[in-house]
Amino acid sequence: MNALIEKLTGMDKMSDQVIATDFLVSTKSGVQNYAVAITETLSTQLRNTLISQLNDTITSHEAITDYMMKKGYYNAYDLQAQYKVDLKATDTALSLKAVIG
Repeated sequence: MNALIEKLTGMDKMSDQVIATDFLVSTKSGVQNYAVAITETLSTQLRNTLISQLNDTITSHEAITDYMMKKGYYNAYDLQAQYKVDLKATDTALSLKAVIG
């Protein structure tokens, strides 16, 4: 994205949040997919590999969540604060659409 557009829309400050949120959503999906795969496999060796990968993904999810909470991007225990974060992200996305067209 063009640096000028990033600055005008506030996306220069939002980039870390957007990347972290995308990574968090991806890890949540990974946890679900590994859990399903574990229940569907008959191979003990494959099941153990999937369990190991599931555990790694859960650890990643925890690290991303901690990072986002420390940065104020994710407020798991304060719905009002999270609402404000979400509203700001929505406003930024809408202003980005207006600038880009």
